[in-house]
Formats: sequence, C-alpha cells, structure tokens
Amino acid sequence: MGVPQSTSQEKLSGEEVAKRASAAMIRIVFYVVLYVVVAAVIQWVFTSFLLQLMDYITYVQILLAIAFGYLIVSGVASFFYWSMRVKYDHATAAAIRNVVRIIGIGALVAAIAGGVAGGAAGVALGGFIGMVIGFACQQVLGQAIAGLFLLIARPFKIGDSVNLAGEDGIVDDVSTLFTTIIKADNVKVLIPNNSIIGSKIYLKPKSK
Repeated sequence: MGVPQSTSQEKLSGEEVAKRASAAMIRIVFYVVLYVVVAAVIQWVFTSFLLQLMDYITYVQILLAIAFGYLIVSGVASFFYWSMRVKYDHATAAAIRNVVRIIGIGALVAAIAGGVAGGAAGVALGGFIGMVIGFACQQVLGQAIAGLFLLIARPFKIGDSVNLAGEDGIVDDVSTLFTTIIKADNVKVLIPNNSIIGSKIYLKPKSK
C-alpha cells in the first residue's frame, strides 16, 4: 500500500505511527478473511450452479489468489513500513517496505505456480520458479538490501562531500537502489548501492 505524500516526510508521533501500523495489520487480517470467504463462495457457486464450467474454476482461483495475494503482500509491506517509522525516517522505512514487497511477490508467484501444478510436481515447479525469480531479481534485491544497510548505518548523508566507488561529488539522494551524487561539473551520477557496500567510502572535509 502506498504512503500519502503529506505523511511521507513529516515527523510523526509514536502514537500516530502505532495507529497506522495497527491499521495496516487490520487490513492484512481483513484481506485474508475476505479471500477465504470469496474463495469458498466461488467454490460453492461452481459446484452448485456451474458444473458445466468446472474446468474453468482453476483459472478463477488463480486470478483470485493473485489479486488478494498482492493486496496481502502490500499490506504486510505497509505494516513493516509503519513499524520501522517508530525508529527510522521515511527513506529507511520505505527501503524496508520495498524489499519486503519484492520478496513477497516472488514468494506469491512461486506458491501459486506450485499450487497449480500440485503434488510433487508442484513442489518442484514452485521451487524452480522461486530459483528463477531469485536469480532474475538477484541484482535488484542485492542493491535494495545494500541501500537498506546504507540508510540504517548512515555512513554518509545528503550534502556530504564523498568519494563513492571512485566517483567524487556531493551526495544528492540515497534511495533503495541508487545513491545519487553531483560532481563538480554538475553531472549527476547514480551509483548502485551494492557497489558502494563493496568498496571504500571516503568522506571529505567540508569546505569552509
């Protein structure tokens, strides 16, 4: 679930953050219960009135699982975001939310694929798809986790003069995937966060 622009950057009280985290948890429970109810109703409708269309119920269940699965994953990611806002700022909490969302969607796809195949074949297919997704997302997920570490450890902050991965400049932004610096000639450089984690970080003294 997204975070309103008006509340993403403002300073929130502990009570307000706890209230939003609780609301996110309530949404998760609501989506799970609603999914179970809707799935049961659809199963009943097909078995009672649409026997001639039973061959299509699997496709309906897949669409239902994808829709509610995405809502549940987004709700969990939102819960993590608001839970982290108690201690961390918006950027750090948003990085955690994005990592949780990526992992959740990957797990959702693997689980649905395994469920469709069924049995031992389903387990094997789910595992294979999970490996494929993991391999495909390895670079992105690695950068996201590296960005998360940078946001939590804070070895540098916006406005610092630094040398990152061999690039000199002023830190302009630190996001989930990239750290942006502006060089002396005003060229903006986006440096992948995983390359920063794996190299030395030079903090230069500020010019007076």
